[in-house]
Amino acid sequence: MSNNSGLVSLQRSVKQLRFEADIRRIKVSQAATELKSFCLQNAHKDPLLMGVPSSDNPFRPPKSCALF
Repeated sequence: MSNNSGLVSLQRSVKQLRFEADIRRIKVSQAATELKSFCLQNAHKDPLLMGVPSSDNPFRPPKSCALF
C-alpha cells in the first residue's frame, strides 16, 4: 500500500513540475521596466502619493455639534 502512495506522490510532483515548467517567464529587467511604467502611469490615482481630499476622507475627525 505504501508503494502505491509513494507512486501517487511522485506522480503529483511530476504533474506540478510540468505545470511550473509551462509557465511563461520574463526577464527581471523587463518586469521591473513594466512595473515602473505602470506605477508612473497610475501615480496620479494613488491616494498615498496624492493625498485624499478632506471632503472624501471617511476617516476624518467628526465635526463637533453646537446647539447654542
